[in-house]
Amino acid sequence: MILELADIRIQAGQQAAFDEAILRGLDEVISKAKGFRGYKVNKGIESPERYVLMIFWDTLENHTVDFRESPAFLQWRAIVGSCFAVPPVVEHFSLLGKSV
Repeated sequence: MILELADIRIQAGQQAAFDEAILRGLDEVISKAKGFRGYKVNKGIESPERYVLMIFWDTLENHTVDFRESPAFLQWRAIVGSCFAVPPVVEHFSLLGKSV
């Protein structure tokens, strides 16, 4: 399983709009993508314009090819993109260890 980690910065004062948009985009668009396994989204306390989005994929290609090169990516960006202050920083990770 691959973890996509997106560090998202939104425009000041857009928290309520973004809270609704990100959850809607995840539930209506990303959750239907090939290889999607789940997500977690956290919002900053000290930095209320910062969000950390974690999406779990079966493979790296499920995100970088199957999703990013599909019309669904444009749908996702249409829902959340207007709130971004800067483009999100996105990286991928594989699991090294786990404690529940």
